[in-house]
Amino acid sequence: MRRAEVARLMEEFSTSQRHACELIGIPRSTYRYCSRKQDDTLRNRLIELAREKPRFGYRRLHILLRREGRTVNHKRVQRVYRAAGLSVKRIRRKKLVRAYAELARPTAPNQEWALDFASDRTAGGQRIRVLSVVDTYTRECLALEVDSSFPSRRVTRVLDQVVAQRGVPLNLRSDNGPELTSRHYLSWCVAHHAGTIHIQPGKPTQNGHVESFHGRLRDECLNPSWFVNLFDARRKIRSWRDDYNRLRPHSSLRYMTPEEFALSYTAGTASPSIPSNHARLCLSQGQALRAPTAALTQAQPRAE
Repeated sequence: MRRAEVARLMEEFSTSQRHACELIGIPRSTYRYCSRKQDDTLRNRLIELAREKPRFGYRRLHILLRREGRTVNHKRVQRVYRAAGLSVKRIRRKKLVRAYAELARPTAPNQEWALDFASDRTAGGQRIRVLSVVDTYTRECLALEVDSSFPSRRVTRVLDQVVAQRGVPLNLRSDNGPELTSRHYLSWCVAHHAGTIHIQPGKPTQNGHVESFHGRLRDECLNPSWFVNLFDARRKIRSWRDDYNRLRPHSSLRYMTPEEFALSYTAGTASPSIPSNHARLCLSQGQALRAPTAALTQAQPRAE
């Protein structure tokens, strides 16, 4: 900025370089200095990565560069990233600050799974729904099923597939949609000894992990993609799920991928970036609802 001021004074007032530098207050050596840094290779690679991952900022791009074996400082990546005109547009929304109870904090995998639905349309106008199942501790996307509709029996079939691989969770957190409050769904939870946590109506922040996941899903997959039909949507969303679990650095996991964090937990070295006073698993938001067994079984005749 000061070099530009010196150049302007020299041009407009036909003054000498020495006099202009004295007026601005910088040494002549500073004005004459030309950087010899060669950032062309790094700049070109950043542009290539930004085209492949348009919703990744410089921090995640820095992680990808390190995976390629490039030894580069994150501050240099930020400088070159900004000089190349790259940026991720963020929408800043005004938020009303209110006192609220803290969310439950699981301390191990399979303690709590979060379920929710997202929706989109194909090129032909067909409405599609996406069922997401997320482990709230490891942030792994356990299932990302795509279909035109999801009755409760379709939901439980997806859960059966996940349970066959990972076992039964301690709790299932969801909203109060008809698919997740039906008699069949509650019967499935009772049969598998899984608790259900239904958030309060109109309080999506009580299921914040899956809401945050859906933000990434819509931002990085649904919005940029053009789905020809239902089968094309399944293929592209399945590919994004694999990329999310295996390759995408997660900021809340100290920029490890969910798969890497799950493996580090198995090895005993996992340390998520949450305070230790949240380690206790509590149900401070929403209510833990176990389907009443008596309501799901036939009433027994009373003895005379």
